[in-house]
Amino acid sequence: MAQQPSTNRAVAQNRRAQYDYFIDEKIEAGIMLVGTEVKALREGKASLSESWAGPRDGELWLHNCYIPEYGNSGHFNHVPTRPRKLLLHRKEVDKLMGAAKRQGVTIVPMSIYFNDRGIAKVLLGLARGKRQVDKRQTTKDREWDRQKARVLRDRG
Repeated sequence: MAQQPSTNRAVAQNRRAQYDYFIDEKIEAGIMLVGTEVKALREGKASLSESWAGPRDGELWLHNCYIPEYGNSGHFNHVPTRPRKLLLHRKEVDKLMGAAKRQGVTIVPMSIYFNDRGIAKVLLGLARGKRQVDKRQTTKDREWDRQKARVLRDRG
């Protein structure tokens, strides 16, 4: 049976994460949302720029993720930056929390998207912080790759 191409549609991406951190591993997690949050996400409105994931009461929570209020909901709306519980298996939660404590890594949300079944998912990254020198090198490498692609494209 042939693999169907993935139709995951990114709703929000944290573009600064690739710049500020070395991403060691990526893990997909579910997220507990209320109805108006899902509707706002389906409209493509969300921001992960200042968000982070961390432990609370032995579970993993997404903090500071901005999902705006849904306009057509009337007065039954949600708080835009409330903490949202991340849905992971116990082993995955223990692995992430252990790595964050022992190895000094950060759990960074990379993107929010809807999977093939229409369920909202969060892509988490185990990240180590970059220093300023590393950020400059990343920028140089990216510019060199663009320049190389231009030269190859122009030559034929």
